[in-house]
Amino acid sequence: MTQYPALAQVFWRPLTLWRDAVVVLVGSWLVALVAQMSIPLEPVPITGQTFGVLLVGAALGFRRGALALGAYLVQGAIGLPFFAGGASGIARLFGPTGGYLIGFVFAAALVGALAERGWDRRFLSTLAAMALGNLVIYLFGLPWLAWFVGWEKVAALGLIPFLPGDALKMLLAAITLPALWAWVGKRAER
Repeated sequence: MTQYPALAQVFWRPLTLWRDAVVVLVGSWLVALVAQMSIPLEPVPITGQTFGVLLVGAALGFRRGALALGAYLVQGAIGLPFFAGGASGIARLFGPTGGYLIGFVFAAALVGALAERGWDRRFLSTLAAMALGNLVIYLFGLPWLAWFVGWEKVAALGLIPFLPGDALKMLLAAITLPALWAWVGKRAER
């Protein structure tokens, strides 16, 4: 009788891996989709990416959230039109927005880790987790941008214009999160 649970695990493990792979890919595609909502500014556009990054991180957790954003970067770097305004190519990772893009992986991981620790259970703690994730994006993005525009211009070109929109995106992501849980199956895991 004890053989059957072991046998079930042999068949269940590949199904779990496939499900995780699909969830990671769909998370990366969600970020790619919202990246197309873009207001062109130079050198950094205003996009829906932050919304996607925070939402995917909170919904998928530490590991799958980071993998989804890593997959997003790889798909955009190899030529899929995933970055803001349909841009693609590895050069985007080395241009003025490269620090923000790399920061997405770490922001999703942080928000996912906090969600796994229960920060996603209440609206205000969800917002706090997303604010910390947004801070991580800036911690990567602003120094990288400074390399291109200088420290004296970094706040005006890479921070201040984005704060109102980021606040709105965090609010929308926190509101949308419970709907995404159903798709990911998070409620079943609780």
